[in-house]
Amino acid sequence: VQLQASGGGLVQSGGSLRLSCVASGSTFTINAIEWYRQAPGKQRELVATISSGGNPNYVDSVKGRFTLSRDNAKNTVYLQMDSLKPEDTAVYVCAADTTHHRPDGTVVARYWGQGTQVTVSS
Repeated sequence: VQLQASGGGLVQSGGSLRLSCVASGSTFTINAIEWYRQAPGKQRELVATISSGGNPNYVDSVKGRFTLSRDNAKNTVYLQMDSLKPEDTAVYVCAADTTHHRPDGTVVARYWGQGTQVTVSS
C-alpha cells in the first residue's frame, strides 16, 4: 500500500484546509486510515481515524472542527479542518492499517505516507 498526502499550507487562525490521503496498491487490505500530526518538539499525536464501515473518531482537541470523509471510488480519505488554531500547526501524516490474508499466512502491517505541513498563523 502506498499513501500520498497533500493539501497542507499556510492559513490564518480561523481558516480552513482540506487534507487528502490517496491510497494505491493493495487497498483491499486496508482496515483503517489514520491521520497523525507532529509539532516541533512534541510527540506524534493521533488526530482522527476512519475504519472500513465504521464511524470516524477524533481526538478531543479537534472534535467539532475536523471532519473525516472518504471517497471509496478514488481510494481517498479527506480531513476537513475548520476553525484552525495556531496549536494545530504541525506536519500531518496519514497511515493505513492493513491485514493481508495470503496463502502463506496473514500479514498485519501499517503503512505511512509522507507528511504535509500545516501552518496556522495567529
